[in-house]
Amino acid sequence: MRAANIDWLGPWEATPPRPTADRVGFRSMVRTLRAHARQGLVLPFVITYDDRLVGQVTVGGITWGSLWSAHIGYWVDSRVAGQGVMPTAVALAGDHAFGVLGLHRLEINVRPENAASLRVVEKLGFRDEGVRRRFLHIAGDWRDHRSFALTADEVPEGLLARWLARSPSAP
Repeated sequence: MRAANIDWLGPWEATPPRPTADRVGFRSMVRTLRAHARQGLVLPFVITYDDRLVGQVTVGGITWGSLWSAHIGYWVDSRVAGQGVMPTAVALAGDHAFGVLGLHRLEINVRPENAASLRVVEKLGFRDEGVRRRFLHIAGDWRDHRSFALTADEVPEGLLARWLARSPSAP
């Protein structure tokens, strides 16, 4: 599925600044995600729709101390884009992060040109916190990102309930 979506995902895909030093294969990535999940640093979720794998949502950078925060990253198969799958998946992951983990803040960073991802944060009501210059290495260069956030007290009803109230036809 990833290979079939290379043109769809490629412009938004994080890349290592030194490709030869940091390149990892799929199995290695899965092992690393599992190890980080066991350490409580990341929560990787697969997304299924109509009984097939269609994407991933990752709650990463989980930080405790005085922050209690994380960021959310995601991708979806182009064949289901625009059908409400991704806002639903992000809402479910966000509710888990706020409700089960007890995090205080969630952040999503999106390239300004990524209209589909900007729609996800808009649909869920994430607050725009501005631009982070040259924030993340994407497609071979350091790219600007718009930063969006929510705190748990901004969605006492939960993200999924907010999303369903805004879009009754959500999957």
